Amino acid sequence: MAILWHALVAGLAALAGRAMASPTSSAPAPFASPSSSTSPSTSPLKACNNSPTLCERAYNWVTFMGAHDSAFLRDASTGHSLAGNQYQNATASLDGGIRLLQAQVHKQEGQLRLCHTLCNLLDAGSLQDWLAAIHAWMEQNPREVVTLLLVNSDSASAADFDAVFRSSGISKLGYMPPALGAGDWTTLGDMVDRGTRLVSFVTNIEPLSTAPYLVPEFDRVFETPFTVTDIAGFNCTVDRPARLAGGGGTAAVHKGMLGLVNHFKDITISESIAVPDTDTLGVVNSDDAAETGALGTHLAQCAREWGGRRPSFALVDFWDVGRTVQVADAMNGISDASGRKAPAGGSAADGSKVSMGAGINGDVGRNVKGAMVVFLAMVLML
Repeated sequence: MAILWHALVAGLAALAGRAMASPTSSAPAPFASPSSSTSPSTSPLKACNNSPTLCERAYNWVTFMGAHDSAFLRDASTGHSLAGNQYQNATASLDGGIRLLQAQVHKQEGQLRLCHTLCNLLDAGSLQDWLAAIHAWMEQNPREVVTLLLVNSDSASAADFDAVFRSSGISKLGYMPPALGAGDWTTLGDMVDRGTRLVSFVTNIEPLSTAPYLVPEFDRVFETPFTVTDIAGFNCTVDRPARLAGGGGTAAVHKGMLGLVNHFKDITISESIAVPDTDTLGVVNSDDAAETGALGTHLAQCAREWGGRRPSFALVDFWDVGRTVQVADAMNGISDASGRKAPAGGSAADGSKVSMGAGINGDVGRNVKGAMVVFLAMVLML
């Protein structure tokens, strides 16, 4: 099962040491934006999600670039864990233009925590603290619409999530979408003006009348396959929810569902163990619209296969390697983005410089086999 390997990965990560960073490299030139109707803004305060153009656009007609497993970092705080999927934390990602943050949530001793499969393997802290940091960022950036996607691994109740959202202060920004099939969502500008600019999708919950801002993910969103180990393996088939699995996205979008493209590649270490593949990030996170395995190619393919409807969301690993945010700009047809901040070691603002992580075939790879033996021995002793 695709999720199970993360437990082994996290254990390996703790034993394998650290991932070395290679020198920076230049990103390829961006592919042409479908349209650019507005000149660069002279007043970032009038922008929505870094662009004046997006203020008049309904939420369901915007493509949001997202950080997959955004809470699980490959940095000094985790010993450069091989299980980490991102180099930048949530607020740095938001600074750089990411507007979708995905994370796994577990219920540990009555508390909702951000854990990569198991809390005793990789624990990124409490959900409340994470939400509080995002809330603080949103208060400092009052014209930004942010989406959260929380994988509810232990099937905690909507009431459990509501309590944490309220304690963090972020619930007051929650947005309640229109009924499925009832037409377009609110424009980003209206969401900003009304102060309801946080969209929260959660898996494995039932709707809660007292917390209508907590949206069961698969009532409104469909996803493409999320386990890809071949760079030519990205496709646009509906993988989840189960009732739509195996079908095309066109019918789903016609029903008002929002399409999410999973675009991250793993590398297999053994039959049952895989980790994020950093060796191919230069291609996988590329804005090229013609290269096999590139993010730009994948999103353009899905737009074609879904009857011309652009994906609403895309999830990537190590978003600051490559021009991932610029791919969303191209999908949205904007060239007037402003106000983004480049993360340390990268350049999300213009994509001209990126920091490349060492791949599993590099320095880290030389430590993996020994770490794997030790880790598997530990597992057998449990």
